[in-house]
Formats: sequence, C-alpha cells, structure tokens
Amino acid sequence: MGNTGNNWAFLLGYRAYVLAFFIFLAAPLVSAGTFAFNDSLFPALPWQGFTLDWFFNDTEPKLGMFHDRRLLRGLYYSFIIASAVAVLSVFAGTCNAFLFVRREFPAKNFFYIVMIVPLVIPGVILGISILVLASSVANGLEDRYDMDLEFLRPGILLVVLGQFSFITTITSLVIIARLKKFDAAMEEAALNLGASRARVLMTITLPFLRPAMIAGGIVAFLVSFENFNTTLFLVGSEAPLTITMFDRMAKVGSTPVLNAVSFFLMVGSGLLALLSIVVQRDKSAG
Repeated sequence: MGNTGNNWAFLLGYRAYVLAFFIFLAAPLVSAGTFAFNDSLFPALPWQGFTLDWFFNDTEPKLGMFHDRRLLRGLYYSFIIASAVAVLSVFAGTCNAFLFVRREFPAKNFFYIVMIVPLVIPGVILGISILVLASSVANGLEDRYDMDLEFLRPGILLVVLGQFSFITTITSLVIIARLKKFDAAMEEAALNLGASRARVLMTITLPFLRPAMIAGGIVAFLVSFENFNTTLFLVGSEAPLTITMFDRMAKVGSTPVLNAVSFFLMVGSGLLALLSIVVQRDKSAG
C-alpha cells in the first residue's frame, strides 16, 4: 500500500508539473491573442467587448494592422528578408550536406564544428561582429579605392547576410540528417544503367531530399522572420516587422494593434510549422 500511495502521489505531482509547465508556456500567447479582440484602447482588463477593429478598422484611434502602413511595410520587408534567407540557406545547406556526407577532406570535423558554432553564439554578439566587419571592409575599400559597397552598409542586404550566417547551419543539419538515410545503391544502379550524374541528382537524389529541403526552408523562413537580436544591429531604414514593433513599443507602449500583429504571426507561424511536419511525415517512409 505504501508503494502504491507513493506512486500515486508521484504521478499526481508529475501531472501537475506538466500542466503548470504548459500553462506557463501558453498563458502569454493566449493573453496576447485575446487582447487583440478586446474593444479597448489598451490591452488590459476589464474586457470591453469583442471587436475586429484592431485588424480591419481604417481610422484612428483604432487603426487596424491591415491599414497601418508602417506595420504593413515592416511585414513586407520581413517577408522579403525571410524569403531570401530561406532560399540561400536551403541552397547552401544542400551543398553542405553533400560536402560533409559524401566527401572526405582534411580537418573535416573541424570545419563541421565551425559550421555549427554560429548557433551557440548570442545573436547580439553575432550582429555586432558582422556590423563591425562589414563596416571595416566598406570603409577600407572606400578610403583606399573610392569604392562604395552599399550592401556592406546597414540595410536589407546586410540583414540577409547576417541572418544567413547562422540560419544556414540549421538547414544544413536538417538536410544532412536526411541525406545520411539515403541508399547510395540507388544512384549506383542509375549510373550503371547509363544515366548521367546530373540526371541522377535531379531525378533521384534531390527528390529524396525535397522534404528536408522544404522543412529546412520553412524553419529558416520562420527563424528569419522573428529574428530580432542580430537584425537590430544590421538594419537600415527598411525596418522589418520585429524592429518596427519594438520601435512602436518603445515610443507609445503596448497597444492592441500590436496584439493583433502578434496573433496574426502566431497563426501564420503555426500553420507553417504544421506544414513542415506534414511534409516530413508524408515522406518519412521514403
């Protein structure tokens, strides 16, 4: 009876811990999403009634997010940056996968570690380092050769390069894991039947890697879209959404329209994450 009572108490305590943990994770998100529909000028209790004004209203003081030009401009820049980072990261990640899985070269383990290092470097340090390096190179070339390289100045291109420097590690790891499961005998059979290496790559290898490439691209897009620490030091006048929201918070404080943006991003991120899971699950037997 004693052991049974102890086991029951342990199980009850464990369930309480799990419930408290998920409440801790979900409570801020639920709160932010709820106040996006509150008919009040401030994101706080008491509840004033349900409204969609913070999404669709076109007049002040309840200017909705879909009519707020600054927020829409930030959303546009974030989409452009995240799309560029996702494409570049998937391309580089696929190349890295073939390099580290299929090739043997001196100091291979060392370069593999170097590839992973950006993931453990704080975003603030990474942003500052990239800014200092880019600015030093740009200033040096301008002073010595009178060359003005705009892409090395704070702006969209530098943000893309800065995010690419660590997000490509994520896509590389995802695609490497998939490539390790590939049966090379399929390629050998196709080559023995007369297919060229390019044809084998396009018709056998890359289709096998496609789920990982899509999943890696989605993850890269989401990480880029929500990135703040690194982006803050590299951004120019074309501020993405995270910087725009931070600037709005710093100037006027929290407003329900920011809750509306947060709810919109939570739903969009959730759908993309679900798509990533579905893509990998559908091809898991491949």
